[in-house]
Amino acid sequence: MKQTIWKGLSLSVAVALALAACGPAATPAPTEAPPAEEPTTAPEPTEAPAEEPTEAPAEQPTEAPAGATLEGVEAPEGSFLYRALAGEFAGTTVTATGPFVDADAEKFDATIAAFEEATGIDIQYQGSKEFEASIRTRVDAGDAPDIVDFPQPGLLATFVAQGSVVDVGPALEEVSASERYNQSWLDMATMEGPDGPMSAGVWERVNGKSLVWYPKAAWDEAGYEIPTTAEELQTLMDTMVSDGVTPWCFGIESGAATGWAATDWTEEMMLRTTTLENYDAWVAGDLPFASPEVQAAVEAWGFLLDDQYVFGGRDSVAVTNFGDAPLPMFEDPPQCYMHRQGNFITSFFPEGTVAGEDYDFFYFPGVDPAYGNPVLVAGDIWAAFSDRPEVMAVIQYFTYGSHLRVWMEQGGAISPHMDADLAWYGSDIERKIGEIIVNATAVRFDASDLMPGAVGAGTFWTEMTAYVSGGKELQPALEAIDASWPR
Repeated sequence: MKQTIWKGLSLSVAVALALAACGPAATPAPTEAPPAEEPTTAPEPTEAPAEEPTEAPAEQPTEAPAGATLEGVEAPEGSFLYRALAGEFAGTTVTATGPFVDADAEKFDATIAAFEEATGIDIQYQGSKEFEASIRTRVDAGDAPDIVDFPQPGLLATFVAQGSVVDVGPALEEVSASERYNQSWLDMATMEGPDGPMSAGVWERVNGKSLVWYPKAAWDEAGYEIPTTAEELQTLMDTMVSDGVTPWCFGIESGAATGWAATDWTEEMMLRTTTLENYDAWVAGDLPFASPEVQAAVEAWGFLLDDQYVFGGRDSVAVTNFGDAPLPMFEDPPQCYMHRQGNFITSFFPEGTVAGEDYDFFYFPGVDPAYGNPVLVAGDIWAAFSDRPEVMAVIQYFTYGSHLRVWMEQGGAISPHMDADLAWYGSDIERKIGEIIVNATAVRFDASDLMPGAVGAGTFWTEMTAYVSGGKELQPALEAIDASWPR
């Protein structure tokens, strides 16, 4: 941030000079003109009387701004962000890295431009398509960037446990970040460090998974209504069967990753049939897969294995690619009417289909009112590897929804911030998803992404595939997952 500071020179033969300087406003100009230069008698006529100032030049600095402002940001006095806006950290650099590149990297640069202009802090972002490998190498070498964007908190938790990550909790408290986040986001950012639990970062862009997509035109023509409860959803499914159509599209084939789509269904039902404490214990390995709670969650989506409810019947589920699974919705007439998946799935829809015309979506309803309306999410969390004040100022800025406005307008960013205005979204689809996430009673990250790789990207996939295909009963499949957990 550039600030202009006027310094008066009260020499009787000089005119006040305006000097522009870039730097902090912490050193004020004199509030009174220096007295020594004022003559005690009138000057000789050879000196133009007009040269004597009619008002003290030093009064001009009182008109200088106290600091820059940013839309939607009210930084508490004394906070790192307040000091940054006052120009205290102008000329410093904050290095950053993450997995987003190309168009998304350009959107990030556009998003932070206002902050850089207002503070004079240069945020230098360098993304990597090989992010996971590169960040491990840099952290291990003691060469980590100042801030890092993690698309999976499980990797971040590893660095937190090593003691490599800065506890940003005090910085978040300075700007009352808890007023702008659902408590669930703060809970998910709390990780175990060498000295106990700590705030490992701040959530920025997120995605929603608790969404059910449907073919809008055919749906409206059939007169189907959007279900808001589990009971209404079951009634709708039975109505569709009575109408001679199939309710669900479902497929879990994904090459070496076959089965992950079934793990998502399990996670959805864990959020809807038991407590958040049990969900978190399950993620941590403290609640076994073979427990009654997890078994009940899997059985809760068992309707997808009933031939009358799923397109192609149970036998087709394990061999239907997850990206192809929703395509029958777009046939004429639709071969199935509902597909639960995250918002990324629209990239697999037929070319030329239009949101709000050819397809739409609704929130996947809760099952037990005691557990509210939770949302399964994914998202990016920024962590700090340096505690320099300019770094903390950036972290504090990321807690305000307005910092993400440009990206929201351009598309590709859904904000978890409660102070983000839904009107900022340039896409109706993203606006609706953002509204669902902000209004959720609780949110939790994809469990398999948080579990040890041998489980979350291993036996959880393979054993769910065996169960779905009929190759194994549920209880033995769950016990096999438990046996694979690293101890």
